[in-house]
Amino acid sequence: MRQVTVEEARDLLTGPSAPQLVDCREPWEHDYCRIVGGVPIPLGDIVERAEELERGRPVLVYCHAGVRSINAAVLLEREGFETMSMRGGIEAWSLRIDPTVPRY
Repeated sequence: MRQVTVEEARDLLTGPSAPQLVDCREPWEHDYCRIVGGVPIPLGDIVERAEELERGRPVLVYCHAGVRSINAAVLLEREGFETMSMRGGIEAWSLRIDPTVPRY
């Protein structure tokens, strides 16, 4: 598992071989704000729902500030996925990439 900055995440997500984007926050957080294209899979469900993700394609995980996404990325890595965690989470995304994303 590696950590990427929000700038690196933006570039990866718009690149030709974009990773799968997973939002590991709670449903109410995802309902409040999200990065477009992110699949909501709460941290507590990540192992049970791993089969929803495409094997052989990297997974970029984000949360609110970057702590839960590290845990989710490690769990997915144990399930055989190549993973990345977005450092700073959606908070940093809102501040440095897309100010239209609400902060909380």
